[in-house]
Amino acid sequence: MAQDKTLVCRDCGNEFIFTAGEQEFYASRGLKNEPKRCPTCRSARRSENRAEGGERRTYEVVCAACGVQTTVPFEPTEGRPVYCKDCYAKTKESE
Repeated sequence: MAQDKTLVCRDCGNEFIFTAGEQEFYASRGLKNEPKRCPTCRSARRSENRAEGGERRTYEVVCAACGVQTTVPFEPTEGRPVYCKDCYAKTKESE
């Protein structure tokens, strides 16, 4: 069973608790990375995005598996593959 973890926010540097319940929620959604921001900074960031019109920035990429051009809601990191929606779903199924 998961136990509470103390993490450090990458924005404000304050410690926050990543509870066992939150960890189970993340796991149930297939999320593997722990949160990088405390709840206050996450909320502020969402509010900031909404104030800017609520539109997320998207990036044009070429799928590493099938070569189709697609858009993603995050800035791709050099050296890491980016997949289209269909290929990403296939990689999640095979895990």
